[in-house]
Parts: sequence; C-alpha cells; structure tokens
Amino acid sequence: MKSSFFKIALKTLWKRRLRSSLTMLGIIIAIATIFVLISVSMGLQIAVTEQFRALGTDKFFIFSRAQIAGPGSGGSNLLTLEDIKVIDKVPGVKDLSYVAAGNAKIEFGGETRYLQIIGVPTNRGDVFIESGAYKIEEGRWLREGDRRFVGLGSHFSRALVFTEEVHEGDSIIINGVSFKVKASMRPVGNPVDDRILLIPLEDFQEIFNSDDRIDQIIVQAESSSQLREVASGVEKKLRSSRSQTEKTQDFTVLTPEEFLATFDTILGILTSFLLGVAAISIIVGGIGIATTMYTSVLERTKEIGTMKAVGAKNSDILFIFLIESGLLGFIGGIFGMLLGYGIAKSIEYVATQKLNTTLLQAAAPIELIIGCLTFAFLIGAVSGVFPAWRASKLNTVTALRYE
Repeated sequence: MKSSFFKIALKTLWKRRLRSSLTMLGIIIAIATIFVLISVSMGLQIAVTEQFRALGTDKFFIFSRAQIAGPGSGGSNLLTLEDIKVIDKVPGVKDLSYVAAGNAKIEFGGETRYLQIIGVPTNRGDVFIESGAYKIEEGRWLREGDRRFVGLGSHFSRALVFTEEVHEGDSIIINGVSFKVKASMRPVGNPVDDRILLIPLEDFQEIFNSDDRIDQIIVQAESSSQLREVASGVEKKLRSSRSQTEKTQDFTVLTPEEFLATFDTILGILTSFLLGVAAISIIVGGIGIATTMYTSVLERTKEIGTMKAVGAKNSDILFIFLIESGLLGFIGGIFGMLLGYGIAKSIEYVATQKLNTTLLQAAAPIELIIGCLTFAFLIGAVSGVFPAWRASKLNTVTALRYE
C-alpha cells in the first residue's frame, strides 16, 4: 500500500514537471551552496592538516607578539639571538632554527616585484627546511659560509613570478644587491612557500640593517611525546630571561595542534557565516515547496474527495502529500548536490591550474552526500506539512462537490 503512495507522488510530480522544476530551484541553489561550502572547507582542512603532518609532530614555533602584527614591524619586545642561547639550554631541545623576514624589491630580466625575503642561518637551517617540507629541485641548500646566494621557491623556475624562468646560476637583484641562485625548490602546494626567497641571515642583516632581530624560532624536541613538556619549559625559561610574567609575556609559543585549533576556529566561523547566507536559499526553497503543495491541494480537492470516498484514510492523504513534498526536496537535493560538486571541482581546478595551490580541494565523503540528500528531503517534507494536513482534513462530501 505504501509503495503505491510513492507511485502516485511521482506521477503527480511528473504531470506537473514544469512547476515542480521551478519549485525545486530554490532547494537546488541551497543544497549546491551548502555542498560547495562544506566540500571546500573539508578539503582545505584536510590539506592544511596534511601540511602540518609533513612538518612533523616534534616541532613548535615561537613568535614575538610584535612580529605577529607583521614581519619587521618593529618594537621593543622582539625576539633576538640572545633568546636562541636561552632555548638551547632547555632540557629536551634537540635542535632549532630561526629566521628573520622582511619585504624587499626583487629585480630580474628588467622586471620588478616586491616579495618577502627570509634570512636563514646557514649553520642552523635544517629544522626550518624540514618544517616547511622544502625539497631541492635544482642546485643545493645554502651552506655555512655562503654569501650572496639565494634559494627560490618553485614559482620562480616556472615563470610564475617573472615573465622569464629563474634557474640555478642566474642572478637576481634584492634591494639593489646581486645574489646568485643556488637552489630552486620543488612545489610545496601553497603560494606563500612557492614564492619564497631564502638568503643567508648575515646578508639579510646587512640589507635590512636588522642587527640580531629574529622573527620566528622553530624548535625541535627530542621526541613527539615530549613536545608539550619541552614547549612549556621553553616558555618558562624565555619568560624568566626576559623578566616577564604570564600576564606581561610578549611572545607566543604555538604547537602544531594549537595552530590547527586556531585555523579550525577561524574556518568554522567563516563557514558558519556563509551557511547563514545559504539559509536564505533554504527558506526561499521551503516557501516555494509549501506554496506549490498548497496550490496542489486546491487543484486536487475533488481527487482527494474521490480517494476518501473509496476508502482512503486521513493518514493516507497526509502521507501522500508529505511524500510528494519530500520528493520535491529530495530530487532538488540530488540536482543541487551534482551542481555543487561541479562548482567545487571547478574551484579546485582554478586553484590548482591558475593559482598554483593545492590547498583548495573538493572533498566529497559519503557522509556529506547522505547528509545533503537527507537534509533536502526533510526540508521538503517539513515545508509540505501544513498543506498535507489541510488536504487530510478535507470533508469528503465538500471535496467531491468542489469545482
């Protein structure tokens, strides 16, 4: 008996297919929007998590709070080489790297760009290189004693920074000083790392007159299990050496988990806001279904009377109309999900091919697909509750006389 209700609902929707298609438009747009937002958000979260896994679970990062406002922004509470000496003495610290950052004028082949430069100590750069998952494609890493050499991200060798490709052995001008390219790196997957320029810290200090300023310290613990303990020990030692308390502390220690938690919070807020906007489409779609179902009740009043006259119960009428409205939502959900997947994959393609980043990916787990279809069906069914209830309450005699 119940299976025949589905046949009746499908037959009715097909008979009024133009109206049904227009009614489903709101649901299609809403589900497509939701699918794109969640798919890209999940893909971004997976990509970022993978990048953090690549850097290892035995490293943490230290920033001056003045530097969080921007590399080279200045201030009296900067990290310095003296802090490196303090950290080196903390039990559990296996190794560390430190870098200074600044924006510089880059010239090559008659073209000029303004990009961020990273100064790395050539005798202690291993942890930094490992934390960034950087790998050599051409040349070699900077070694102790190297001067006026530069390592470049993959965008330079692929003509994505300058019109011409930049390779090992070429010379580029940084703030008026000539540097020879010693290393060209493989793609990392995000534009920041793939446009990076690494120079010896000594050269950086001369170009920027930065003295012993440090913008970031990367610390490697003896083991992953000791990470939190070592990070806490480093934080206490630095606080003591800088004559600070927990309230006046002017630097930040972040573990990979804390980085990810911060990222997840920001991504969650952004996604929630966009889903709130998408809710407008859901409301419009729901109103459309309710309107269509209410009109359908009026048009089929005599038909409802006939079904009741031959033995259909109020619950049967209610069920038929609920199935009909639910199918409107469900079918709209299918098309919306297909549209959303197409848009999400297009975003991934543009990001990969045009922006040269692998961070924006389209994720389509089975949970998301089932969730979208279930949600679409429920929206349709809920929107049709009042029209279905109204249909079930029609008086048989009155319905049969309805013209």
